[in-house]
Amino acid sequence: MLQAGAKMGLTVCRTWAFNDGGYEALQISPGQFDERVFQALDYVIAEASRHGIRLLLSLVNNLQAYGGKTQYVKWAWQEGIGLSSSNDSFFFDPSIRKYFKNYVLTVLTRKNTITGIEYRNDPTIFAWELINEPRCMSDPSGDTLQEWIEEMTGFIKSIDKNHLLTIGLEGFYGPKSPKSAVNPGEWASTLGSDFVRNSNITNVDFTSVHIYPDHWFHDLGFEEKQRYVSKWVRSHIEDCDKELKKPVMFTEYGLSNQNKDFQASQREQFYRTILDIIYKSAKKKGSGVGALVWQFLVEGIEEYNDDFGLVPWETPSIHKLTIQQSCRLAIIQGLNQQTGNLKQLCS
Repeated sequence: MLQAGAKMGLTVCRTWAFNDGGYEALQISPGQFDERVFQALDYVIAEASRHGIRLLLSLVNNLQAYGGKTQYVKWAWQEGIGLSSSNDSFFFDPSIRKYFKNYVLTVLTRKNTITGIEYRNDPTIFAWELINEPRCMSDPSGDTLQEWIEEMTGFIKSIDKNHLLTIGLEGFYGPKSPKSAVNPGEWASTLGSDFVRNSNITNVDFTSVHIYPDHWFHDLGFEEKQRYVSKWVRSHIEDCDKELKKPVMFTEYGLSNQNKDFQASQREQFYRTILDIIYKSAKKKGSGVGALVWQFLVEGIEEYNDDFGLVPWETPSIHKLTIQQSCRLAIIQGLNQQTGNLKQLCS
């Protein structure tokens, strides 16, 4: 996939740097690691470097896939030291905070067995993502999550000042935000997160937003979802241009093939809507800088697919659109500054 991505001019790949408990776990139990699995992550980083791709590595999941915060809470509970069996105790339980900090320290100071470079010193790593899609629904005020983000971003920067850091937010606005009306529904302001407040922390270098209109709206047709997505993307670029003064990356976007009115051509229209707005922002040196699709695959790994994934060259219009966006963004920065595939591809 890294090789295929490089051929499309893609420069950043986002992937997990965690798998907590369960099948093929990287962290088997708190502070216990499977060296064989860690060497597989070493290999991913070495291969990315070989193909001129940089990695955005996420450190934990808010969701249950690959363990996530649920697994941390379970560990503390099993050891008899957990304050609560609630998932959200991940954010406020001192023992669990200690587990997570230990994990972060181990990953950041890991010496790659293939390249010999510590992760925190490796230029192949583009940035760290603190947590995938954080939500703390037990505290809709957002204070619990805000405090946790402040503590953990400070901790990461104390170990690694070389890399950029983002949170991994979906982009929802909190109940007190003047922008809460832009949310896909009232429910979105009750999740304990707030895009502007959370992102407005010194140690957060760039912001992140996800785009899933078909998860958010079950009764809208495709055209209405498209209009909403335009508004959603523009709103976050505006936040970053005017208030946060930070770049924004749309680190996941996808359109499900399970929608009852789904047609393959809709994906290209949906992707183009997002990519065009980002290009216009980047062209005028605005804060919109890039987008990462969820998710591209190569043939033969269908078991890892979901209702959003696709093999890009099996949909020529999307393959072409992806290369076009890679080149449009590369040209803004000056083709002479590009190396390898991009220079060749776009000239």
